[in-house]
Amino acid sequence: MLVLSRQRDESIIIGDNVVVTVVDVRGDKVKLGIEAPIEVSVHRREVYEAIRRENQQAAKLRPEDARGIGGSPGGNGQH
Repeated sequence: MLVLSRQRDESIIIGDNVVVTVVDVRGDKVKLGIEAPIEVSVHRREVYEAIRRENQQAAKLRPEDARGIGGSPGGNGQH
């Protein structure tokens, strides 16, 4: 892990197109601004982990388990 010290309004650049800027520091909280292309996903770690878990669960579904998901209350998915 690379550890850098930055002050308010200072930035680091990741690759050629991601810029992370320290926006504010208050006590033990740091606000970061992140500029990245639209195709680059940016999530807090806990959100990323939740998305990953959901995707893993969805990948385990068999086609017959998915019947009726998002369908009408009857469960057959037909209107």
